[in-house]
Amino acid sequence: MKRKNWIEFDNQENKYEEKFKLDNSRKISKINVLKQKKGKKGKTITLIKGLGIENEYQIKDLLKKMKVFCGTGGTLIDNNIQLQGDMVIKAIDFLRKEGFQNF
Repeated sequence: MKRKNWIEFDNQENKYEEKFKLDNSRKISKINVLKQKKGKKGKTITLIKGLGIENEYQIKDLLKKMKVFCGTGGTLIDNNIQLQGDMVIKAIDFLRKEGFQNF
């Protein structure tokens, strides 16, 4: 049986290129992880700035994994991650496991 308009392709090259781009961006950027109370009615949040990830889907996936790892809620505002509570140590541990090194 003939298949018309059937095209086979290998998507592995694109995955490696994306991973390489992501690894380079992780090495360049300076990541700030800090604790903040200002503007949240006295509640403490952990703010993570400077991840260097511009792709919205990648940063949302990272946020989801981080919330599960830390066991807390969080949100994404202007490509900065905000976690509820004092999660500085856990956030740094998680980011190191994911391959981020510049703190």
